[in-house]
Amino acid sequence: MGGVTLPDAPWRTRPGLAALERALDAAGGHARYVGGAVRDTLLGLDVADIDLATPFVPEEVVRRLEGAGIRAVPTGIAHGTITAVSEGSIVEVTTLRRDVATDGRHAVVAFADDWREDAARRDFTINALYADPVSGAVHDYFGGLDDLAARRVRFIGDPHRRIAEDHLRILRFFRFHARFGDMIDAEGLAACVARANDLMALSRERVAAELLKLLVAPGAVAVVRLMHESGIFRPVLPEIDGDGVARLAALAERERAAGVAPDSIRRLAALLPPATAEGVGARLKLSNADRKRLVQASAGPGDEGARALGYRVGTASALDRLLLAGEDSASLKDWTPPALPIGGGALVARGLTRGPEVARVLRRVEDRWVAENFPDAARAEAIADDEVAQALRATRKA
Repeated sequence: MGGVTLPDAPWRTRPGLAALERALDAAGGHARYVGGAVRDTLLGLDVADIDLATPFVPEEVVRRLEGAGIRAVPTGIAHGTITAVSEGSIVEVTTLRRDVATDGRHAVVAFADDWREDAARRDFTINALYADPVSGAVHDYFGGLDDLAARRVRFIGDPHRRIAEDHLRILRFFRFHARFGDMIDAEGLAACVARANDLMALSRERVAAELLKLLVAPGAVAVVRLMHESGIFRPVLPEIDGDGVARLAALAERERAAGVAPDSIRRLAALLPPATAEGVGARLKLSNADRKRLVQASAGPGDEGARALGYRVGTASALDRLLLAGEDSASLKDWTPPALPIGGGALVARGLTRGPEVARVLRRVEDRWVAENFPDAARAEAIADDEVAQALRATRKA
């Protein structure tokens, strides 16, 4: 597929890009777009992140950017990466590199001036496509265009060696296949299976980040099933079993039928036996909020109805519980839980004495208000009148 030109796309006219291209002498061949922006544009997908590669060393990149009035942030300068902020547009600018040493988790790099050498250190052929900012000409050193056309995720060079350089590439192989793939690359799959134990050397945060991205990819269900059957999860997430894969498939179908966007935490909850959710969430070092959702997702739909559940636990957690239980969640679509239109002060004004009794009566008011499907303030006032009257009568009798 030679002679390919990058199609026009909205991201290519973002404010500040032209100034950045001039600062890095793109017209002179010293800057090329690379990676996801090129890949996704060729596939007709929206582009979020933009990366530029250049033979200029980081210090020269900073000098050129600042000379053009472009903010240069040294976000990864040891590895050659400068974040350029140009008229609000954010672009990662990275000096061409080659690996000097790798241990499966980290790489020691040296700066280079050879585009093919830079491409050779990347993971997959579809991620090693470069595009000239001026002409749009696409540079492909390892057959990435053909693989993109075939929807094939393929390692650059020997898959075993690429995985030995960075063990995370095992999970990336499956994630990218779940997003872009059609026919699985047999050689890449075999290497991932053979080296699955390498995943144990990775930090659990890196494992979690890849897994959560994979779980919301279009082909997630089929790919997770393949990973389970191939033993990929066993070294790091042995809790995932065939029942979990089946629950994930059922959940994905319910999300589709309900018009609910896939959610990584909800899908992870489907994959795990409920009793293991707390331990796995801690091991993967998820945020406190995500760990709470993960644990609560299998708590069942409750018996008050969907909106009542949404009010009690929040709509995100309610959706998790309803969808995992196979219950109807339609009433939560585009619904925001209202606030109880009455507070403890209103109960005191009606004659209750400040203290625990106010909180008890307010809970009864709230329960009735929820049971009546969140009526207006006038009805809430009437419920409060009734509950306070009952509480006062009980106090007089006592």
